[in-house]
Amino acid sequence: MTRLDLRVDVEAPAATTWAALTDWARQGEWMLGTTVRVTSGDGASEGSGLEAFTGIGPLGFTDTMRITAWEPPTRCAVEHTGRLVRGTGEFRVVPRGDARSELVWSEDIALPLNLAFAPGVLWSLRRFAAFAREYSA
Repeated sequence: MTRLDLRVDVEAPAATTWAALTDWARQGEWMLGTTVRVTSGDGASEGSGLEAFTGIGPLGFTDTMRITAWEPPTRCAVEHTGRLVRGTGEFRVVPRGDARSELVWSEDIALPLNLAFAPGVLWSLRRFAAFAREYSA
């Protein structure tokens, strides 16, 4: 298992950061090589299913997840249920005043190629901070 705890400051209120983070269809705009889609439920409640494909073209892997906690606008937890990626993940949005927040991304997972995972997520979170700053639904 790999434990990952990453943080990024976001120049956006917590509600905006939450909305940008949970806009699953747009996650590919900031997450390195990844597209996400809702596979069951509404994508905004416990029990909903998500599927993330990470790769280039047809080369990559699919990470299936089930939302296990949904506490807007501060916390979402998932269980990774796929064959290649197993474990749990969580993100928390921490308010830092009226116009700022912090995104905390945590994972306890077993996955292939974990050496490339942390730097890729950190790079993506930095892109997310810029994405959320300009976000409009």
